[in-house]
Amino acid sequence: MKIGVFDSGLGGLLITKALVKGLPQYDYIYLGDTQRVPYGNRSSETVYQFLKEAVDYLFTHDCELIIVACNTASACASLSRIQQEYLPKNHPKRRVLGIILPTAEVTLAYPGIKRVGVLATQGTVNSEAYIREAKKISPSVKVFQQAAPLLVPLIENNATQFAGPILRSYLKPLQKKKIDALILGCTHYPILKKQIKKICGSGIKVISQDEIISAKVEDYLRRHPEIEKTLTKTGRRQFLVTDLTDAMKATSKKWFGSAVRLNVISLK
Repeated sequence: MKIGVFDSGLGGLLITKALVKGLPQYDYIYLGDTQRVPYGNRSSETVYQFLKEAVDYLFTHDCELIIVACNTASACASLSRIQQEYLPKNHPKRRVLGIILPTAEVTLAYPGIKRVGVLATQGTVNSEAYIREAKKISPSVKVFQQAAPLLVPLIENNATQFAGPILRSYLKPLQKKKIDALILGCTHYPILKKQIKKICGSGIKVISQDEIISAKVEDYLRRHPEIEKTLTKTGRRQFLVTDLTDAMKATSKKWFGSAVRLNVISLK
């Protein structure tokens, strides 16, 4: 049985790369819904339907555990509905994990973090999921959000050279709030991590999900040996997409080498 990684687009490749590096023994399937990216401007019901299709596909292709790398899908009611309603009826022994709670936990584990900024898609911001999760951990923390709807299209179209002025515009309101930490609340955003860190300066701790995911998954598997023991350990990786875009081809080759093969599948 394998670990599945699902994302709306190529951002999940970075999460998969981090998992492969940190936990190389397991078998992985990456699924990017590149045909329907971005999810950030979709309704909660639409995101739920997309997520359900992806979950069904990965479970029917031998995944025991699915990591939903997409923050938008994790943030809105879609993930909780999958976990609380859909899985018990359809896949009672399988598990689907989100990425927002682990990110909030890591952020607030740093000493002195009292004011947190969240850069995310409009859907994630509207859900206020980061605010809720952060308040559960530290009720006194202040969380400030900023939607960044132009970043995913720039990244998906391999146009990050134009991101500088847009990033400065998005980050300025958060900097004015004197934040201690900035959560990159979309798996696409770590691709712009160097630019973001340069704009923020050394006084703001930038939390990038690719840097935390493998340790969090390792900890989960340690606490759930009944799942870990079912996972096969041959180091195989599969890469699936719903549309073979130029950006996906270039990014997968850059991060995983020329030998990577992207297979186009349909979720409909």
